[in-house]
Formats: sequence, structure tokens, C-alpha cells
Amino acid sequence: MSGKFMIYGATGYTGKLVARTAKALGMQPLLAGRNEARLKSVAGQHGFEFRAFELSDTAALVDALSEVDVVLHTAGPFSETSKPMLDACMRTGTHYLDITGEIDVFEACAARDVEAKQVGIMVMPGVGFDVVPSDCLAAHMKARMPDAVELTLAISGLGHMSRGTAKTGVESVGKGTRVRRDGRIVSLNTPPRAEFDFGHGPRHSIAIGWGDVATAFHSTGIPHITVYFEASLQLEQMAALGGFKRWVASLGFMQRKLKAQIDQQPEGPSDAERREGYAVLVGEARNIGGDKVVSRLQTPEGYTLTAMTSLEIVRRALAGEVQPGFQTPSLAFGADFITEFDGCTRQDMNV
Repeated sequence: MSGKFMIYGATGYTGKLVARTAKALGMQPLLAGRNEARLKSVAGQHGFEFRAFELSDTAALVDALSEVDVVLHTAGPFSETSKPMLDACMRTGTHYLDITGEIDVFEACAARDVEAKQVGIMVMPGVGFDVVPSDCLAAHMKARMPDAVELTLAISGLGHMSRGTAKTGVESVGKGTRVRRDGRIVSLNTPPRAEFDFGHGPRHSIAIGWGDVATAFHSTGIPHITVYFEASLQLEQMAALGGFKRWVASLGFMQRKLKAQIDQQPEGPSDAERREGYAVLVGEARNIGGDKVVSRLQTPEGYTLTAMTSLEIVRRALAGEVQPGFQTPSLAFGADFITEFDGCTRQDMNV
């Protein structure tokens, strides 16, 4: 083993933050991405090596992955970039990590579980805010109520998004609100609404197709799963779109228009916004008899936490703490994994 890892997508908002955090932790990643000039600039700031190549250049991708034991893939949209990266990891025996929150990407990775086990690599999508805290909370709820048949997760505090996160949201606009029912992922035309107490009284929330619709099922086996965000103006506008408007927004020319508008926005939250920000997650589990348990988890701001959790999972993978095949954070490291990070506190509300 080389003992090295790669950050692919190191010139994006999250990639640069992860690279900066890696430097502060004394780690020495190999930076990679498409744009050589930008890579050289980022790598030069930290004294890191870099490789510039497109994911479509299979030979260059395989050569680069052959130099490392782990790749931390941060270049979305993962609906386009996950498969070529994972295909190459299967060839080189490189452990695959990414920061996706896309349901279809999680399911596609899960479908390759047997193949990954045969090759001997760990495949763990979602090693950032998507979905480490919520996945660990889901596993905690299952531990509190082993006979749970319904899991609800609610999230507050995600006010500032990077351009990449916003573009991923735009790509999913035509899919309705995705939830899990009877173990199957289905789309609802009208998003469910509910209220949750994130610590300051009940707050109106709207269901969204967050990654845990995929991962929490693999982690817990609970058949009914819904994820909510605290309501915002943008969420209310999205929820108000009818089926026809969602269809129009999913067309190619509209997608290009919406993404061009996103490109005019700030790259992501500032350092000050990240320092001041935090997130709160509420988990609820119910059994068939109607009994309910509730827990609350507070974490640092989402992008800050992404840098923390993704690099800790890299560290563990490099140390050999891996389970071959498709994994979720809680399956690999347990429900209490999230509580090991500074600023993460969990409280059981009805004990």
C-alpha cells in the first residue's frame, strides 16, 4: 500500500476546503481535477502534488489512481462523475469515497456491492454532511427502537449552499419528492409537510429527496423513510411548482439557464459564515404500535463538517479500517461515529 490518497475535484468549493483542512491536519493528498492552471494554484498554496485529467481520460485516471490507496471524490454532479471514477477504482483496487447526496448515486453504488467485495475495496458514497450525521442519527434511532417501521429525519441550518450543491438540487427538480415506502423509493407529486422542534419550538418543514432515502434503508432496514428540511423561501417556491412546471424546469434549456444563474452566485459560504453556522437534525422512529422515540443532533456548519468527516474516513481507510463492499458511515463505523467530532452533540428527547 502506498499510504497516499487523492482528492479529485480539488478546485471546487468543497475540494479546496478539504485540501486546506488536510494541510492543517498534516495530511499530504494528491490533488486532481480537470483544470491544470487552477490545480497548480491550489496545490502550490499547500505544497501538494497534483495531476490534471478529465474523468473521460480513462488511461490517465487509472494511472493516477494506481498511485493511491483511497480517492476522495468531490467533483459533482455525481450523477455524471461517480460511475467513471468507481469503474476505475474497481480496476485499480482503490477505495472509493465521495461527498454525494444524490439518491440514484447511492443506489448505483449499493448495486455494486458484490463486485466491490470481489475486488476488495470499500465503496462509501456520502462521507460529508451528506450523509454522515443523518446516517448516524438514523442508526441511533434504530438502536433506540429496534422494531421501528417508520423513520423521519428533519434537518435545519443549511442556509448557504455551494454552487455545486445548488446545481444538484436543480437537476432533481423534475423528480418530485422522493421518499421510501414499503422499502421502495417512490416519488410524490406533493411534498409532505410537518413541524419539528430544532431547539427553539416547532418549525414548519417540507419533505425533500435527501440521500438518506437511500442510505438509511441500507443502514437500518426501516421500510418507511421521509426526510424534511426546515422550510425556507426557496423550498416553498419549489414545493409550489406543479407537475408541469417541474417538467419544464427539467428540460435541457431550462437546466442550462438555471445553472447559469447559479454560476452568478457566491462560490459558497464564507469562512465567517461557516464559523457562525451550525446544523440541527431531528430523528423520529415509530413502531407498528405507534410508540415513538425522538433524538436531536447538533453539528458544525455543513461544509465544515464535510471536511472533518471525509478526512477522518480517509484516515481510517488508509489505516486499514475498511470493510469491503458498499458501506454507509454508520455500517462501517457505528451510530456514535458522528459524536466523535468537535461540535457534535446528541440528545435523546424522550427517555
